[in-house]
Amino acid sequence: MKYCLIIPTYNNASTLVDVVKRSLAVCADVIVVNDGSTDQTADLLAAMDNVTVVSYTPNRGKGHALCEGFRKASTMGFDYAITIDADGQHFPEDIQNLLSTLNGEIDKGNERVLIVGSRNLNAPGMPSGNTFANKFSNFWFTVQTAQRLPDTQTGFRIYPLHHLPNLSFITNRYESELELLVFSAWRNVKIVPSPVRVYYPPAEERVSHFRPLADFARISVLNTFLCIAALVYGYPSMLIRRILKS
Repeated sequence: MKYCLIIPTYNNASTLVDVVKRSLAVCADVIVVNDGSTDQTADLLAAMDNVTVVSYTPNRGKGHALCEGFRKASTMGFDYAITIDADGQHFPEDIQNLLSTLNGEIDKGNERVLIVGSRNLNAPGMPSGNTFANKFSNFWFTVQTAQRLPDTQTGFRIYPLHHLPNLSFITNRYESELELLVFSAWRNVKIVPSPVRVYYPPAEERVSHFRPLADFARISVLNTFLCIAALVYGYPSMLIRRILKS
């Protein structure tokens, strides 16, 4: 099993260096995708050793950054890609927990598996809007896949690079992570939660590119599309794959 770590970043100069250094302590292969940052990110990355950098302009969104990272990781011969956000909310030290969960599944013969970090949604400092958005997303994920997950919004995951959905169909922004989960479930990739910690800094220190009205509207449109697609493609596809597998 060969795995790497992908860190998509957009204007996270204040937290990026710490996240990368802590990540390198637990994962030797780190890919940072600079999604058109306009702060000091490019200079910081130029000064780092042992990091593969994918960089482009202008900003294209997190979904595009993830897909670029997946493509790079695939060309480098990796089997799995761990993704972690650059804003400092995740603990890179928890990568070991995700890997332990992955190894447990592989020992059972499950290589088509996607590990999803599961945060404590009642953690101190958790914004109420985040809690609502997560519950909203969890509900629609269940409708679209007939599966339950405690946290569908976390960006802390391990993806099976050989079993990803067609990346050309993945949208460019935040909703891409929901798409990746739903499309993977339709391909009968096993999705397994694994507990991870989360840290929310004081509101004045947070760097967020989430636009509540525009992004929530886009997610609502996506969920409408996915519900329709689940009926005409998702559920029949899961059924056919399970019949063929048996």
